[in-house]
Amino acid sequence: MPDRDYYQILGLERDADLATIKTAYRKAAIQFHPDRNPGDQAAEDRFKQAAQAYAVLSDPEKRRLYDRFGEAGLGAGKGFRGFDEAAFADFNDILGDLFGLGSIFGGGRARRRGSAGRDLRFDLEIDFEEAVRGLETRIQVPRMENCVSCDGRGALEDGIQTCSQCAGRGQVAFQQGFFTIARPCGSCRGAGKRITDPCEACGGQGRMQRESTLTVRIPAGVDEGMQLRLSGEGEPGSGGGRDGDLFVVLHVREHPLFERRDEHIHCSVGVSFSRIALGGEIRVPTLDGEETLTVPAGTQSGEVFRLKGKGIPVVNGKRHGDQYVTVQVRTPKRLSDEQRRLLEELAEVEGDDTGERGLFDRVKGIFH
Repeated sequence: MPDRDYYQILGLERDADLATIKTAYRKAAIQFHPDRNPGDQAAEDRFKQAAQAYAVLSDPEKRRLYDRFGEAGLGAGKGFRGFDEAAFADFNDILGDLFGLGSIFGGGRARRRGSAGRDLRFDLEIDFEEAVRGLETRIQVPRMENCVSCDGRGALEDGIQTCSQCAGRGQVAFQQGFFTIARPCGSCRGAGKRITDPCEACGGQGRMQRESTLTVRIPAGVDEGMQLRLSGEGEPGSGGGRDGDLFVVLHVREHPLFERRDEHIHCSVGVSFSRIALGGEIRVPTLDGEETLTVPAGTQSGEVFRLKGKGIPVVNGKRHGDQYVTVQVRTPKRLSDEQRRLLEELAEVEGDDTGERGLFDRVKGIFH
C-alpha cells in the first residue's frame, strides 16, 4: 500500500511551521467533522486522514522520521495507532474550541464557562446646582443577589448530591466515529451535582431579590442623560462568571433662572429704561451669588453680555464655561404719580417723532 502524503492531505508545503500545520488542521476539522457531515462516510474518512496527518506533522520527532522514511519510519502498520497522549491534548484544545466539546476520550472534566451577571440601570434625578457642583449620594438599587442562606448554591450541603448521570464528572462520553467525545452532562448542566432538597429561602434558585444601598459619587459638571458606570454592581454572575455592571442615568431638574447650553449658562435680567439709557452698574445672579455688571449708556434691549468663567465646570477638567446675560427693558405695569409726571415730561421733550404720530408721518412720506 503506497504511503499517504500527509502534507497533501492538509494542503501544506513541506517546510510549513507548527502554527501553519495547526491552522490547516483546524480548517479541515471544521470542514469534515462528522457532526457537520452526518452519514457522510467520505467526509469521515477525510477527517480521519487529517487527524492522522496532524498527529504526525505536529510531532517534531515523528515528522523527522516521516520526512526521511515515509510511513515506514513510524512503525510498520501502526499508522494512527501511534497517536500519543500529547497529540490527544492538542485535539482536545482544537476541537473543544471549534465545537464547544469537552475532553476527548473521556478524560478530564467538562469545561464550564460561567455566565456573566446582568447589567442594571438606575435613573437618578438631581438638582441643577447639584449637577454643577457634584455630590456624593446613596441610592437603593433592587437587584438579584446570592441567597445568604445557601450562599448561592440553591441548597444546604446535605441537599446537594452527586449527579448519577455523569457520576459527578460533569460530562458524558459518546462514540463519534473513531473518537470518544465528552460533552457537558445535560442532567446537571456540567455541574456534576444535583439539588435534591432546595433551599427554602430562595426555592433552589440560589438568588433572591434585594435592595442594596450603594454610594454614588457624581462629578461636577454632569449633564442630562449622562451615565455613570459602577463596575461589578449589577447582578452577580453564575459559575464563576463576572458580575454585571450598574449604569446610573442622570436626570437634571430645570433651574428657574438659568438655562444650560453645553458648559455655558444663559439668563435674562430685567433693567429699567433709565438705567440702560444712562448706563451704569446692575446686579445679576450667578451660580456663585450676585455679581456686578457694568452696562454702557445707550444699551439696547436684548443685548448680551458675557461673564467669563462663570459657567459650568467641564467634567473631569479644569476649565469652566461662561455665563451669558441678556438685558431686557423692564416696563413697569403700575406707575406712581411722580413716575407718570416724569415720563410725560420725557415724552414731551422727545417730541412726536418718537411716537406713533411720528412713525405715521415717516411712512406717509415714503409714498410721496
